[in-house]
Parts: sequence; structure tokens; C-alpha cells
Amino acid sequence: MFGMSWADTIRVLLMGIFIIVCVILTVLVLMQESKQNGLSGAISGAADSYWGKNKGRSMEGKLVAFTKVLAVAFVVIAVILNINF
Repeated sequence: MFGMSWADTIRVLLMGIFIIVCVILTVLVLMQESKQNGLSGAISGAADSYWGKNKGRSMEGKLVAFTKVLAVAFVVIAVILNINF
């Protein structure tokens, strides 16, 4: 098909997936809240609040988890694309 080998076809597909992962990862990182509370966060004990205990079930917790998954996918695809096959 168009003179492309199977390795070239896989490389093109992985490049497309890689670009999509990069864009989504950038958007997710920009959507997350800042982790800096400064001195007031350390004094007030924000980790003991209801929000601190249930953060994993919130939208912010889901964003963090999805960001971790996409970061792993980013690294794996980058390594695969650097292999000369």
C-alpha cells in the first residue's frame, strides 16, 4: 500500500498517537490547581480537612490520576519511537 512497509505504518500511527497524548497532557497539566499553599497551608493543617481526605474522589484527583497515566504513555511511546526498527 503506497510503498510503505509495516514498520513505517506503525511509526506513523505512533506519531499520531504521540501528538494527541502530548496535547492532552499539556491541557491536563494546565487545568490542575496549584499545589502551593504557602505558610498559611502549613499552619492551618489543610490535609486534615474533608477536602484533603476525599481529594482522590474529586475532579482534581481524577485529573491527577489521568495525568499520571498519560505521562507514562508519553514516555513509553517516546522510547518506542526512538527504537530503529
